[in-house]
Amino acid sequence: MKSFLEALRGQPGPIAATAFILLLVLYAFTVPLFTADPFSMAGMSILDAFTPPLWMDGGQTAMPLGADDQGRNLLTAMAYGLRTSIMVGVISVVIGLVLGGALGLISGFVGGRTDALIMRLADVQLAYPALLLAMVIDAIATAVLGRGRSNEMAIAIVIVSIGIAFWVQYARTIRSSVMIERNQEYVAAARVTGRSNTAILVKHILPNVMAPVLVIATINLGIAIITEATLSFLGIGIPATYPSLGSLIRNGNAYLQSGEWWISLWPCLVLVVLVVAVNVLGDHLRDHFNPKIRGRS
Repeated sequence: MKSFLEALRGQPGPIAATAFILLLVLYAFTVPLFTADPFSMAGMSILDAFTPPLWMDGGQTAMPLGADDQGRNLLTAMAYGLRTSIMVGVISVVIGLVLGGALGLISGFVGGRTDALIMRLADVQLAYPALLLAMVIDAIATAVLGRGRSNEMAIAIVIVSIGIAFWVQYARTIRSSVMIERNQEYVAAARVTGRSNTAILVKHILPNVMAPVLVIATINLGIAIITEATLSFLGIGIPATYPSLGSLIRNGNAYLQSGEWWISLWPCLVLVVLVVAVNVLGDHLRDHFNPKIRGRS
């Protein structure tokens, strides 16, 4: 935490990005505490369908940003959708970090055939974009579980799909760092004291290779949120009956030509602001913790 605050010191851009992220997180997790779920029957009002924003003719104070085709208050619906997007992004990044981190530690420390096998698997996966791989995993889950069961587990399937798609970056980064750290004197000293390989990896090497990994995780958070929104927009991620920024954008896309632009505009803006803020913060952290870049600045 101290290193993070030091990285933000005197940097207005990253500070503003962090402030936007915190505000959006507060919005996403606070509004649902005081409002009915707009994706349930209690949160819909068909009579209010296509209500325009407050400043347009027919606007309502209770719906300042307007309503969608089901009469959902967009200000409330976006909070629920944003909460889902943030949760999917964070959990999928954690899954990718844990999976890739474990494989990277093993690959870099053990070496030999184990290293070659893991890296060849990584090379194969790099040939497939994260979005395409997530689509394939989602299709396999639907085929195995059936459409009904797949819809019930939609969020879990999307999280696992995106998490699996992201493990390669963590594995390759940690492997490179481990191959350097395993030859350091503190590792030799730990072996002399009788430490097991697992203890050396977890207690000695892992803390020294986490800085670049956390930077990658920050950048991947924005990519994960975009991936989830894209899958939902295409109709192969989270179903339209579940709260998601992607499903809200997809719903509004059908009415753009008829003039109800606000249904998709506001979710798009929220998604753009969140992803740009996360990327700005991630890029700054990458530059801050990269000694070569810091040395030139």
